[in-house]
Amino acid sequence: MSNLPFKIDLKDKVAVVTGGGGILCSSFAKAISECGAKVAVIDLREDAAKTVADAINADGGTAIAVGANCLEQESLSQALEKIEAELGTIDILINGAGGNNPKGTTDDEMLDIEQIGKVKTFFDLDPKGISFTFDLNFLGVLLPTQIFAKSMLGKKGAAIINISSMNAFTPLTKIPAYSGAKAAVSNLTQWMAVYFAKSGIRVNAIAPGFFVTDQNRALLFDAEGKPTARTDKILRNTPMDRFGESEELIGTLLWLLSDKGSSFVTGVIVPVDGGFSAYSGV
Repeated sequence: MSNLPFKIDLKDKVAVVTGGGGILCSSFAKAISECGAKVAVIDLREDAAKTVADAINADGGTAIAVGANCLEQESLSQALEKIEAELGTIDILINGAGGNNPKGTTDDEMLDIEQIGKVKTFFDLDPKGISFTFDLNFLGVLLPTQIFAKSMLGKKGAAIINISSMNAFTPLTKIPAYSGAKAAVSNLTQWMAVYFAKSGIRVNAIAPGFFVTDQNRALLFDAEGKPTARTDKILRNTPMDRFGESEELIGTLLWLLSDKGSSFVTGVIVPVDGGFSAYSGV
């Protein structure tokens, strides 16, 4: 039995999901498959992509796993060739690849002059780590769109969904590179929405609040599985007082992909955050 909040008709449409081997994007891939789409699950870790694609196929859907690097045009071009040969031209692109790098992260939330030289502060941030984070998140949206959107031109109901973040609204402490990169993703989403408006491709983004993923689990829970101090702070500032579940992003995703429900919606960044962005903390 389906766990989808509702279904839309994606029959015979071809969807590409980058970062599809992760927790959030694998749920996206499975949801759009349930709505009839043929799905290309792209991930740098081809084995992770294959796990998701196998699960979709076992459930009666149609999916292929594609190992590709979203920061290399040649790799993406090879992926496009495989997708079009096996599934057809593309209708939907979900740019889900992204992440952070510890080298672009500080140890402290606010500068204590006496701690300089004792912990990693703003002054110790590694330019290579910052560059990696920006490339992964910003170029990880721009380059796949350059390659895959050509296959989408002129197709009815074509849509691109980018994954932004709460950090794009209000930067979180400790992660300046990731926060800035996601703000750039939101800005790029708006730019692309205007650029593609007359070509029939709608471009929108989802800005998740706090969800537990493979990338942030160690920051949110200690080795014993107990919430960290950062988790306490996050939940204290989330009015709904809990983390989101990956399934709770699906309704927004399907609405943004729907020809009927959001055909006049483009250039928006939709928060799904349990009220985090609305709360001042007071």
